[in-house]
Amino acid sequence: MRKSRIAPWAVSLLLAAACTLAGPVATAAAPGIAATGYVALGDSYSAGVGAGSYLTAVPRCLRSNLSFPALWAAAHSPASFSFSACDGAKTGDVLKNQLGPLGPRTGLVTLTAGGRDAGFTSVMAVCVLGGNGMCRSAVAKARTAMDATLPGDLDRLYSAIRGKAPAARVVVLGYPRLYQLNGSCSGGLPDAERSALNDASDHLNAMLAARAAAHGFTFVDVRKAFAGHEICSAEPWLHSVDWLDLGESYHPTASGQSLGYLPLLTAAL
Repeated sequence: MRKSRIAPWAVSLLLAAACTLAGPVATAAAPGIAATGYVALGDSYSAGVGAGSYLTAVPRCLRSNLSFPALWAAAHSPASFSFSACDGAKTGDVLKNQLGPLGPRTGLVTLTAGGRDAGFTSVMAVCVLGGNGMCRSAVAKARTAMDATLPGDLDRLYSAIRGKAPAARVVVLGYPRLYQLNGSCSGGLPDAERSALNDASDHLNAMLAARAAAHGFTFVDVRKAFAGHEICSAEPWLHSVDWLDLGESYHPTASGQSLGYLPLLTAAL
């Protein structure tokens, strides 16, 4: 008995018809490359400076077990967790030194970056040591410098992240306002200077939100969560200036990480 033959092109047509009748078929990920890993990038706010309980494996970077990335990873057990964030990192440092763990398996990327580029560290030093007029001048110069260079720096970083982790959900987290105005502080900066610093933080957050949206990333605004918990509030989640440990000054406490940043990240996913 003669076996019937079906030409290869006919087989292709039959398969195509079957797929059309059955509806669209989801593309399955290749075995072993499911995008479920988590990479935490960024500066000291992501690293957890100010929260304590620091890891000692990388002496050049202060990274805390009480940071929001470490807490989220502990609670959700991603397939892998790469903690790349490092204190003092600018956007260029993140671009140059932290993107190595990104890849096809990366399903989540979190990032805080831009505060260091804006010069907030040097601005705060001027404000604390230099007097009121110098403080306002330093804030104004920082805003001008921020507008000139930071959007382009963020675009380069965000594009590189997307290129290296095409399947990842990327969450950019912002920065809190530093001061509660008319608060409980008995000394230090006048409220006019505190207000100028808060306005600069608002300006930075607006820029981060705009650039994140332009790249299809999620922006998380933390200012409402920290409202009532700024410096000079009754229950601050931010360190004020600490002359014994200047590195922790103006950074979130452990409560700021666990009660401020962590719930907002969880809600965004």
